[in-house]
Amino acid sequence: MNEYVHYCSCPLGKIRMTSDGHSLTSLKFDDLPVWEASADLPVFDQTEQWLNLYFQGKDPDFDIQVSPAITPFQHEVLSVVSSIPYGTTMTYGQIAEQIASKRGIRKLSAQAVGNALSHNPVWLIIPCHRVVGKNGELTGYAGGLDRKAFLLKMEQENSRSK
Repeated sequence: MNEYVHYCSCPLGKIRMTSDGHSLTSLKFDDLPVWEASADLPVFDQTEQWLNLYFQGKDPDFDIQVSPAITPFQHEVLSVVSSIPYGTTMTYGQIAEQIASKRGIRKLSAQAVGNALSHNPVWLIIPCHRVVGKNGELTGYAGGLDRKAFLLKMEQENSRSK
């Protein structure tokens, strides 16, 4: 399978995207100073449009086709995370409770949810930055807690101004 790479800039630094040629397979902040050649694909153009709207403080009203290589449990967790509205948060525990209820089981650990989220390959598009610890604590963001704080503050300020 071919993997195509594309880079763009955002207010938080450089972003590296990958695609299988049709869908977005990853989107992450890239702190390395090297910029490789970027591929031109419609999915990269759509993703850049989505990112531009997002960083202008808008909730993009269209979806990006993603196909991350993840396990069924990770998919289940990321599906819940994808439903967290712009400008709001959920805790790891709330996500665990929601999945446990859906499965008809008594309990699922918040740590299992956190582990699944650590494998989210499509940051921002699947908004794992909207997941916080109990009492709203900022925890666990592979892009860095400073970026997580920036993203949450930006979303909350922009959702209040609407």
